[in-house]
Amino acid sequence: MTGLLEAGFLHGRGYRDPRPVRHRAVPVLDPRRAECDRLDRLVAAVRAGESQSLVLRGEPGVGKTALLEYLVEQAAGCRVARAAGVQSEMELPYAAVHQLCAPMLDRLGRLPEPRRDALGTAFGLRAGPPADRFLVGLGVLTLLADVAGDRPLVCVIEDAQWLDGDSAQVLAFVARRLSAESVACVFAARGDTHHLSGLPELVIGGLRDEDARALLRSVIPSPLDRHVRDRIVAEAHGNPLALLELSDGMTPAELAGGFGLPTAQAPPRWSEDGFLRRLEPLPPDTRWLLLVAAAEPVGDPVLVWRAAARLGAGTAAAAPAVAAGLCEFGARVRFCHPLVRSAVYRAATPDERGRAHHALAEATDAVADPDRRAWHRAHAAGGADEDVAAGLERSAVRAQA
Repeated sequence: MTGLLEAGFLHGRGYRDPRPVRHRAVPVLDPRRAECDRLDRLVAAVRAGESQSLVLRGEPGVGKTALLEYLVEQAAGCRVARAAGVQSEMELPYAAVHQLCAPMLDRLGRLPEPRRDALGTAFGLRAGPPADRFLVGLGVLTLLADVAGDRPLVCVIEDAQWLDGDSAQVLAFVARRLSAESVACVFAARGDTHHLSGLPELVIGGLRDEDARALLRSVIPSPLDRHVRDRIVAEAHGNPLALLELSDGMTPAELAGGFGLPTAQAPPRWSEDGFLRRLEPLPPDTRWLLLVAAAEPVGDPVLVWRAAARLGAGTAAAAPAVAAGLCEFGARVRFCHPLVRSAVYRAATPDERGRAHHALAEATDAVADPDRRAWHRAHAAGGADEDVAAGLERSAVRAQA
């Protein structure tokens, strides 16, 4: 277990420190030294009064999340603001910007009037015509600079490839115009994110073969045949998550060189399949709980528990999911890797997904959050439904207002 905790930074399963712990009697793994040093310099510059922007780019499972957690830990004394792109919210204007700025809205009154009004309209705090994106961008820039006047501010934006269009434009606009505000904007993204083009990038590549072999030694307690090890390393192509999932899917006999070696698979396309294998042995109520959490993108624990209860899943259903390293249940419901959410949702049948959305709709307050309720009802509908359509029309009218 000690080896797993120390090597955990390599594969992005939520372990905090991607830099090796040198004082323990385990192999020292140091493949992310350059990346950590780059983040250290970024934090030092922000503390010195400069502003910084950076895009961490890499394939799923390569360790971007662990590096972000390292950045957050190194930013002691700074204020940290976080947001994340969510696939199901990509059509909701300014959803990610609202995530980032919501804890700062008590300062909205200190902004110049046009910028204050633009942000207020974008966030639904006041009625008015659709907000001008340029003024929204200026408003966010001014708001972040005002917050950083008290202490340096580090903004962490995960899964930038799933940002809604308006948020992507605004956050990129802000990142390009930072100068001496003591603000850092750090994005993590995979694939092509054209809206972030031109910003400084740090590409997170795969591990070297010797580092991959060291990682496997640290997490596999049973005998590991040299040929089996080399096959896993070759198939993983340096992807830490792929290394862990390939080895997790093998029995001790297979790892030791026994018969029935698994057929080669190429990450990252199959990365979700590793999480799907972890779902299979879970009890039905735990799977229902995870499906509800996957269908509810905000991570509101009250809403998740209320909806899960309608499907027969009580609080005890969380323990197997936590033990399997799939999800955390606290002040927010948080999947331990972005691919877990999509794997859980993909594993369910259309009927099961519809039941989860129906439970969430029933658990959502129709007065306090009618738009979210309409959204879940639409996903739960099995076909044309006049009542659901009317709810969506009312939601569109409120958005335009």
